[in-house]
Amino acid sequence: MNEYYAATVGFFDGVHAGHRFLIEELKKNAGIRGLKTLIVTFATHPRKVLHNAFQPQLLTSHEEKMALLQSTGVDRVEVLNFTTDMAQLSAGEFMHQVLATDLKVRLLLVGHDHRFGHNREDGFPEYVLYGKEAGIEVLQASRYSTPNQDHISSSTIRRLIQSGSIDAANSLLGYAYEFSGYVVSGYQVGRKIGFPTANLRVEPLEKLIPGLGVYAVEVIWKNQSFKGMMNIGVRPTIDNTQRLSIEVHIFDFQEDIYHQLVQVRFLYKIRDEKKFDSLEQLILQLEEDKRLVMGHV
Repeated sequence: MNEYYAATVGFFDGVHAGHRFLIEELKKNAGIRGLKTLIVTFATHPRKVLHNAFQPQLLTSHEEKMALLQSTGVDRVEVLNFTTDMAQLSAGEFMHQVLATDLKVRLLLVGHDHRFGHNREDGFPEYVLYGKEAGIEVLQASRYSTPNQDHISSSTIRRLIQSGSIDAANSLLGYAYEFSGYVVSGYQVGRKIGFPTANLRVEPLEKLIPGLGVYAVEVIWKNQSFKGMMNIGVRPTIDNTQRLSIEVHIFDFQEDIYHQLVQVRFLYKIRDEKKFDSLEQLILQLEEDKRLVMGHV
């Protein structure tokens, strides 16, 4: 028996609260029409295919995004290989060839401000016409907003994370922003001053790094969770270089985790990175930072 789908299309970086609102609307409309639900997405950011020099800064790796999309309870997630040939398709051709013919889509829910196809000047009225030609009913999704945010987008969340506004970013994501990294050799200075740190090499390279500063974090290692604090910066008190350092001090933790992968979830920013006049002043500040994080519920 042929199965037909209600679908929505997008890159879905972050799978944030706005995306999930769209997906819930998709499920509702699919249920009314007796259709299965389908999310159509891409493994590679389309702009990276179109512009070789473009370096995306992603809220989610492909694996993280897939896990989040599958957790929404849709019937199917289809990952398309976005190529230069696909980029040349008009919206009408994409709907007819890819959605209607290849994927058996009979309902397309278009994001409130979403555009697709190389003829980007097309909008919702054109999509409705193309849909009729392809045998696809086209609906426009409701606009999603919160009392504090008129519009939610992945780019808005990226800006918040880059500015250190982790609380605001997390509220729009619907979960704590996180990245994973391998523990690599550092300078061992933290150990000497009573605050040993794990220096991280974040994977993948396209993952967005929050703005410079000191953050309260949760560290996941071997399915265990630990409180900690992370410094993202250039270590001005103990280092004269401008190399970016990403290091985390994990509370009450003695394990050797060199060359192992850890997950870091960002809870909130404690303060900006600053240069201290002495190591003693730095130690006093780190002790104060730790008290703050330990006492925060």
